[in-house]
Amino acid sequence: MNTSSLRPAPLAFGDLQGCLTPFRELRAKAAPAAGTPLWFAGDLINRGPASLETLREVIALGDRGVAVLGNHDLHLLSVSAGIRKAKKGDTIDAILNAPDAQDLLHWVRHRPIAHYESGMLMVHAGVLPQWDVTLTLELAHELETALRGKNWKETLAGLYGNEPNRWSKDLKGIERLRITCSALTRMRFCNRDGAMDFSASGGLDSAPAGYMPWFDVPGRKTSDITVVFGHWAALGLMMRDNLIGLDSGCVWGNRLSAVQLEADPAQRTLTQVACAECRAIGA
Repeated sequence: MNTSSLRPAPLAFGDLQGCLTPFRELRAKAAPAAGTPLWFAGDLINRGPASLETLREVIALGDRGVAVLGNHDLHLLSVSAGIRKAKKGDTIDAILNAPDAQDLLHWVRHRPIAHYESGMLMVHAGVLPQWDVTLTLELAHELETALRGKNWKETLAGLYGNEPNRWSKDLKGIERLRITCSALTRMRFCNRDGAMDFSASGGLDSAPAGYMPWFDVPGRKTSDITVVFGHWAALGLMMRDNLIGLDSGCVWGNRLSAVQLEADPAQRTLTQVACAECRAIGA
């Protein structure tokens, strides 16, 4: 008997970004059955009012919680390592100043960059159209290994920058790691050749000439599975048979979303809560 088929389908949450109260409300409203895996599409922390408490709550889930790294999570690590300076609107000081900060940061640093299970691939931002699941997981594993190694600070410092913005199998070293990080944690738009653009962060109508959402590139090699992602608040919730975009802008005062990831798209259920009280300062 395939025991995995007996497990409840995962419940996947959009970007929490330190919005603890909506997260608790949404979890209670969705009321997942005992043992239901809880998936998080990255950006657990930052900009919302309760980053430390939100991080602790997800860590407390143990193996039941699966969280991929988002750009805000990597920013936390970079600030902690002295690679980047905190930005206006950041809400990560409580984490950095916590008595167990090193344990918290160690947990964050050891999160996956991509997670694949039962035909579902979860990343924070997107997948380049030239990458199939096998290559995506291979590249993610390379980056995860580097971030967990003794030279992780050197690796992390080398991940910033917009070049290379186009995939090539000949890329090596830090350039290979950087394009992996850029695609999986930052990408929104790319062109038919998979060249990424990082100048636009608005909705679909903000695409630069010749560019389109990464998921609409013809021939995308992950179109045969369901990709679950966050990161793109201006896009809002998107549910297609093979695509679930979960960032519905909670930290901007909109909604927090969760989807039960049933294998049959017709059986997937959406649950949402309002986030008016979580609107980030300056949002």
